[in-house]
Amino acid sequence: MKLMLKYLKRYPKLILLNILGIFSFVAVQLGIPTVMAWMIDNGIGNSDIAYIKKMGGIMLIVCVLGGAGTILLTYASSRISTNMIRDIRNDVFIQSQNFSHTEYNKFGVSSMITRTTNDAFQLMLFSNMLFRTALLAPVMIFISVFMTIKTSVSLSLVIGGSFPFIVAGVIIIAKLTNPLSKKQQKGMDQLNRISRENLTGVRVIRAFRKSEYESERFAETNDNYASNSKKLFKIMSFTQPAFFFLLHLAMMAVFWISSLMIDKGTLQVGQLVAFLEYQFHAMFSIMLFSMVFVMYPRAQVSANRIQELLDEEPLVKTPTNGITAENKGVVEFDHVTFQYPDGELPVIKDVSFTANKGETVAFIGSTGSGKSTLINLIPRFYDVTSGSIKIDGVDTQNYDLKALRQKIGFIPQKAFLFKGTIEDNLRFGNPNATPEEINHAIEVAQAKEFIENKPKKLQEYISEGAKNVSGGQKQRISIARALVRKPEIYIFDDSFSALDYKTDATLRAALKKETKESIVFIVAQRISTIMNADKIIVLNEGEVVGMGTHKELLKSCNIYYEIADSQLTKEELER
Repeated sequence: MKLMLKYLKRYPKLILLNILGIFSFVAVQLGIPTVMAWMIDNGIGNSDIAYIKKMGGIMLIVCVLGGAGTILLTYASSRISTNMIRDIRNDVFIQSQNFSHTEYNKFGVSSMITRTTNDAFQLMLFSNMLFRTALLAPVMIFISVFMTIKTSVSLSLVIGGSFPFIVAGVIIIAKLTNPLSKKQQKGMDQLNRISRENLTGVRVIRAFRKSEYESERFAETNDNYASNSKKLFKIMSFTQPAFFFLLHLAMMAVFWISSLMIDKGTLQVGQLVAFLEYQFHAMFSIMLFSMVFVMYPRAQVSANRIQELLDEEPLVKTPTNGITAENKGVVEFDHVTFQYPDGELPVIKDVSFTANKGETVAFIGSTGSGKSTLINLIPRFYDVTSGSIKIDGVDTQNYDLKALRQKIGFIPQKAFLFKGTIEDNLRFGNPNATPEEINHAIEVAQAKEFIENKPKKLQEYISEGAKNVSGGQKQRISIARALVRKPEIYIFDDSFSALDYKTDATLRAALKKETKESIVFIVAQRISTIMNADKIIVLNEGEVVGMGTHKELLKSCNIYYEIADSQLTKEELER
């Protein structure tokens, strides 16, 4: 497989050790029967004790060398397989970090996890067998067959007669297992997806009393996976009994023919003992080699799935020699239109505006009007379909992607915290932040009070999924994380929705002072959150239907007035 060959080139020394281990192992396995035949025919047959002792000493030396060769083979094959899969997983993870939202939607998060874990594990099993067996078996077969022919041409014909049956069996099993392997891996994707949905959505499931339905849905998918696995394992388990059946038939034929030859004096007992050993190693190596072909379809499916990820070209790419530093403090949307790659119609249509340093630009509109999609274009989570977004006069597509995102402090619509301490999460914004900078950030974000009330304060542990903090606390920690970074551009994607009105007002007042040298973009549903913004943009079905200050829009934009009228009192509207 091309995928494996690509990574194997990195370990020539280990491959060389593996080959040395193979030849050492073969020399021992086939050397001992040869020495034993000499011992029986020349030593025991002639009652030559000195010769027997001499052959015994040689056999001991061969065993010691064989043990060393076996250890070397096991070490080299294990190191190669584990190192290769480590590199593959690293590359898959790095590739996934370069994906845009489009690629994540295409593959699905559950499938990507399966490819990184289970598919990589299947490749590791296969590669380990490959280096311990697939390279060993051909050498063992060739030398074993040569030794059988050298020992007795007549008896070796028995082995030759069994070869076609083994080859035919391998081909049949490979054809049967390939489609089942594909179904099995897809079934694993489904199991991971359902498990992930149930674990993250457990509250919703319980609230709607759908536990029984979800259990049935999981059981059905699990049954399908188990059914495909049973069929696959039944076919694979058939190979070993079938092989030993052929081996025993061959041995019976050998015993019958050899008894006639010994009776005629054309074959010695020691030669028969050696031949049986050669025969066993030859046929057992063929079985091991056939197992590689049996496992190959499954490994090939996994390799193809991993290769599909690695070959995927991200839609959002960092340009060669991209711009890394500009600091003029201007963001310009120039007739921006955006359509999702798999969409039929644009969701953002001909949007133009300019934001300058120190300004706060807010976006409001009904659900689905395109607010979050619009601001996701700034850090290039998606690329615009037409038009351009310029930061400091440079098109964002000409920026080095890392440098572009370094300019931005992004607080997502759904606050996300990592497992670890509160301080760990804050330093995610800036690993080199001083304690003073961290304390200042949590004060501005109005997070200091609840953090100080925690038993361990900044060292308080955030659980997986941040289940041990409230929605408002998550939002304030997320805001503090962005503040620690001190970016040129702040993007608040409905980041105040879980805050009460008092905390919201206090936080915005503190932010106004903190961000006076930055550009601030705010997406909000509450008029009170954005009414003091320098510029408010009203969106409806992806189009700008109003732009101006709060007072200007109350007079000039019906949609904005309707939103304000639903949230503010009559006195507040007339103020």
